[in-house]
Amino acid sequence: MSYRSIDLEVRDGVAHLALDQADIGNPFNEIFCNEWLQVANDLSRRKDVRAILLTGRGKYFSVGGDIRMFAGSLDELPDRILQWTAPLHAGCARFARMDVPMIAAVHGVAMGGAVAMIANCDLVYAGRSASFGAAYPSIGYSCDAGASRALATRMGVARGRRFLLCGETLEADAAMDVGLVDFVVDAAELTAAAEAAALRLANGPTRAFGEIRRLFATALSQSYEAQLEDEAQALSSVAASADAREGILAFVEKRKPNFRGE
Repeated sequence: MSYRSIDLEVRDGVAHLALDQADIGNPFNEIFCNEWLQVANDLSRRKDVRAILLTGRGKYFSVGGDIRMFAGSLDELPDRILQWTAPLHAGCARFARMDVPMIAAVHGVAMGGAVAMIANCDLVYAGRSASFGAAYPSIGYSCDAGASRALATRMGVARGRRFLLCGETLEADAAMDVGLVDFVVDAAELTAAAEAAALRLANGPTRAFGEIRRLFATALSQSYEAQLEDEAQALSSVAASADAREGILAFVEKRKPNFRGE
C-alpha cells in the first residue's frame, strides 16, 4: 500500500517508517491522521516486520498540528478534531499492541503530537541538535496522541506535567536527562545508530519483546499482585515459543541464538 504522508519500506525485518510531508514540516494533518491508522493496520498483519524505525523527512522531524489548517476552520474545529483524532488514536493504540519494538530517530524540531509519538517509542535516538517542544499550550490547547501517558511514563508524572503546563522546549541533552530521549548522537551518526538498533531488535525474540512492551504498559496502572500474575502468564506463554527454546539451547551450547520471531 502507498501513502501520501508516510513513506514505508520494509527490509531485513525492519519497517522504515518516515513522515513524508517535508515541504510543510510533516504536520499531523487530516491526511496523516488517517494514514497513521492505515499503516498500523498494514504493519500489524505483516509477518516480515520485527522492528519499526520512525523517522522524519526534511528539515523538521515534525511541526506537530497543522495550525494554518486549524485557523481556516475555527468554527468547525471541535468536531473536526474528533474526526482527526479517531484514526490517529486508533493507530497509536494498534502500534502499542504489536509485538515489534519501535525506535525513533529524531532530527531537527519535534513539536506537540510528534513528541507524544516519539515518547511512545521503546527507544529514542536524537541528533545532538534536535529539540522537543510541548507546543500545545502556546495555542491554548491540551494534548493528544497519548502525550499524557507517554510523557508520564518516560519523564514521570510531575516532570511530564511541567513540560506541558510550562510549554517547555528541551534540547537533546536535556531531553535525555529527563528520560524523553535514550541516546544522543552526532547528527552524522543518527541514522546509522538508529538503524543498527532497529536491526538488532529485529533479530531478537519478537514475542518476548511484545510481552515486555505490554507488561510495561500496565506497570503503573494496576496492583502489584495483578502485575505479578501478568508476568507469570506472559513468561509461561513465551516459554512455549520456538525462540525461547532456541535461546535456552544456544546458551547451553555456547553459541549465538538464531531468533526467528516465532
